[in-house]
Amino acid sequence: MGRLLLLGCAILLPALLAGAAQATPAPPGGQWITLGTMGGPVANPRRSQPANVLLVPEGAILVDAGDGTAEQLAKAQIPLPQLRAVILSHLHWDHTGGLAALLGLRFQTNVPGALRIYGPPGTRALVAGLIASMQPGAEAGYGDPHAAAVHPADTVEVTELADASTTTIAQGVVLRTVQNTHFSFPPGSDLDRRYKSFAYRFDMRAHSIVYTGDTGPSTAVEQLAQGADLLVSEMIDLDGTLATVKRNTPEMDARALAGLTWHLTHHHLTPEQVGQLAGRAKVKRVVVTHITPGDTSPADRGRFLAAIRRNYNGPADLAEDLEVY
Repeated sequence: MGRLLLLGCAILLPALLAGAAQATPAPPGGQWITLGTMGGPVANPRRSQPANVLLVPEGAILVDAGDGTAEQLAKAQIPLPQLRAVILSHLHWDHTGGLAALLGLRFQTNVPGALRIYGPPGTRALVAGLIASMQPGAEAGYGDPHAAAVHPADTVEVTELADASTTTIAQGVVLRTVQNTHFSFPPGSDLDRRYKSFAYRFDMRAHSIVYTGDTGPSTAVEQLAQGADLLVSEMIDLDGTLATVKRNTPEMDARALAGLTWHLTHHHLTPEQVGQLAGRAKVKRVVVTHITPGDTSPADRGRFLAAIRRNYNGPADLAEDLEVY
């Protein structure tokens, strides 16, 4: 039962220590890395799905964990022992699909301590399901019947956040939340109570970063972002995204396609709406991520940036995977 401790594994331990030696240092004021910059649900060979890292002196804070996150962390030279916390904006698969791999790899390589996971209501149930899926591998371990038993549930610590909450997540890093408009459940309804989508503001000593998560136009997000040094905003090209979906799933029935179209139209931001958000919030810089579809030509990029700049005069970038801000 359990897993084989790496203290007795002459092959894996040097590799782990070598990875830790390559840990990416953080400047005192923090650093934002866009690990994955394409929204789902269709995978893309050029862009990984939504994931970001906030590097602070205490370690790495993962913000969303889409499919491919573990590989992107490796490319950014951020070993798993450097990871201090995970923050999920909402529970759609393109933002959570890489979490299972992270939990399993931390377990398999004996990363010490419990990983703190923050997210909206439902996060505890999500993580409990992932922990349950780890149990067969944990029991089999490395095939040693005498190995010490370590329970996967002991490797995580889950906190479900509330709307308009404030939490200190690392030394000098204060996290503020607001409920955005990625869902349209009636306020106060059972579904609204059980499932929320959050935007986040990270206030640090030197500067502030606002991450919209997935959202439509939102007064609450505008207020959260007021005067931020960096706005990391989602963006969608509606026509391009629908064309990608139709190519990927040509047999989708009309009712499902209509529902998806309504969701994409009301629960995401167009380039022009990104500019409106940035302009009204008077942020100092905009970085666009969650770019959907992921295949953007130079002409597309020029069109998107022109639409943003109709309402925002500051610097704006369309992020690529593994860019640093």
